[in-house]
Amino acid sequence: MDLQLKGKVVLVTGGSKGIGKAIAKAFKEEGAIVAIAARSKEDLEKTLFDYRLDASYEGDLSTFEGRDTVFQNLINDFGTIDILVNNVGGSNGATTMETDMSLFEEAMNLNYFSAVHFSKLAAPIMKENGEGSIINISSVFGREAGGKPTYNGAKAAMISFTKSFADEVIKDGIRVNGVAPGSILHPTGNWQKRLDENPEKIKAFVEQEIPAGRFGTVEEIANVVLFLASEKSSWVVGATLNVDGGQSKSNF
Repeated sequence: MDLQLKGKVVLVTGGSKGIGKAIAKAFKEEGAIVAIAARSKEDLEKTLFDYRLDASYEGDLSTFEGRDTVFQNLINDFGTIDILVNNVGGSNGATTMETDMSLFEEAMNLNYFSAVHFSKLAAPIMKENGEGSIINISSVFGREAGGKPTYNGAKAAMISFTKSFADEVIKDGIRVNGVAPGSILHPTGNWQKRLDENPEKIKAFVEQEIPAGRFGTVEEIANVVLFLASEKSSWVVGATLNVDGGQSKSNF
């Protein structure tokens, strides 16, 4: 199936490893022009080389200055942006009472404000082009209890933003949607670390909590992102799709 993504300029934040890396690879395989942004120069360079991507930008995406510099470099290099994937994120802290307020702020800056800021930077260019797609990678724990409070709150905010911004910019031809992954296994992720530390505990978790009976893969997330970025999903606006093998408890 031709998703008509050839030649589209794509920016994937947090694109040097894990889900973001798989998303970047999938877009490149569709013939898109793919740039990735992240903090680690080493990981960026490896991913750029491995998948023959078009550009990589090093920066602290939890800061206004870092995001602004990355975006301006993208526009200087390619002149436009067609697809933005707000994937950068991370988990920190413990229970609410055991977590310092600074960690809540860090989580919001990295997981939520990064998505808002990049979206605000991309939207005027997409509006001028008459079309564009923004895809926010949140989590099923943005809809229900399960992860760390800092992470849950930031991802819940992202899901809410996805809908509100989608309604605001669809008149300009810009579609904003999201993907809420469940538990995804990949070499650099938390689930792999937990699996290595306690295989029996994680095996029991999968059996009890994931109806599909296994972890998801980064490729399965990337496939849904490609669909949402393409015209095949032209009537999907403001949706955040659970991609979780049935793991979530919510009815939507």
